[in-house]
Amino acid sequence: QELRPKSLDIKQEELGDMVEKEMASTSEAIEDAVRRIEEMMSQARSESSGVKLEVNERILNSCTDLMKAIRLLVMTSTNLQKEIVESGRGAATTQEFYAKNSRWTEGLISASKAVGWGATQLVESADRVVLHTGKYEELIVCSHEIAASTAQLVAASKVKAEKSSRNLSRLQECSRNVNEMAANVVASTKSGQEQIEEKDTMDFSGMSLIKLKKEEMETQVKVLELEKRLEGERVRLGELRKQHYALAGAYDAVEDGEAKPAPTPRRGILKKPPLAQKP
Repeated sequence: QELRPKSLDIKQEELGDMVEKEMASTSEAIEDAVRRIEEMMSQARSESSGVKLEVNERILNSCTDLMKAIRLLVMTSTNLQKEIVESGRGAATTQEFYAKNSRWTEGLISASKAVGWGATQLVESADRVVLHTGKYEELIVCSHEIAASTAQLVAASKVKAEKSSRNLSRLQECSRNVNEMAANVVASTKSGQEQIEEKDTMDFSGMSLIKLKKEEMETQVKVLELEKRLEGERVRLGELRKQHYALAGAYDAVEDGEAKPAPTPRRGILKKPPLAQKP
């Protein structure tokens, strides 16, 4: 106690309160995220239809499942922390235990902040995707960040937990569930992106007659250009094959260490191949 720097006393005394505040803040962020997703769901149903509505519902449902998994993870982590403190503080108070294990406490706070921040970013990205102002890749990145912060929280909790702790095994199970739900968000986002891009390229319902005729002519030009290019590539492939056959059959025998050109066979004449010579 005497060797501990005096400038850190106030900060360490506040660590215990900070842990509880950060866990409560993370829980509130997740609850707010679930509420915002529900609002986005109702907004998507009223403003979109068809393929876009189907894609938005699938993405938002996967985000909701991920938020529920994170909420359970935070609750289990809170229970495990209480168990760790009760088993390790002895006669000391909770504040003294957190202050004594300041490095571990700071890691726990950092992990909790990362989980809450990841949940908030995921909801904001989902909101932009539903409004067609964001990128699908943002959702994928946020899902990876949530999985990483979850692993960080489990690792921080595991340091001081008993190996036989039920809360620890539950926390690890919750972590696996979060990873699975995050993977579902990535999968639904990728499939939705493919559906939307395919629909956008084939949706002509909003075009006028003149616009349709112009698009038709431009498409015909592209088809002719591609056909011409394809024919040129076929000719090139034929010439490459001729050259390949010529080089492959150019030297059929080696005498005195020098290559001897082989006569080019005439077309239409089938000749019996020469017998293999003994070395």
